[in-house]
Amino acid sequence: MIDRLEKEVDMLERHLQVLKMVIGNEPIGIVKMSNETGYPHHKVRYSLRVLEEEDLIEPSSQGAITTEQTDEFVSDLDGKVDEIISKLEAMKIDEVAEVEN
Repeated sequence: MIDRLEKEVDMLERHLQVLKMVIGNEPIGIVKMSNETGYPHHKVRYSLRVLEEEDLIEPSSQGAITTEQTDEFVSDLDGKVDEIISKLEAMKIDEVAEVEN
């Protein structure tokens, strides 16, 4: 049950790392991103596809570039992550509850 969540978080981390690279180095290509992150080309390509589907990046002849939606997404990201962290914190089963059962 938790394994799936861990895999999703790892994938999200990769997508966000790729997005950060695009933001900081646009335009940037798959090979450079793969070399700098250590992720295989196919994983970088998948992350780029996901980011493109979310309209956060777009392809150009020189490599991936950001879109008009990127800044708003980045501005909202920390708040959304904090909300998720709060939900996860609330899901914890503390030692007291374990002893009582």
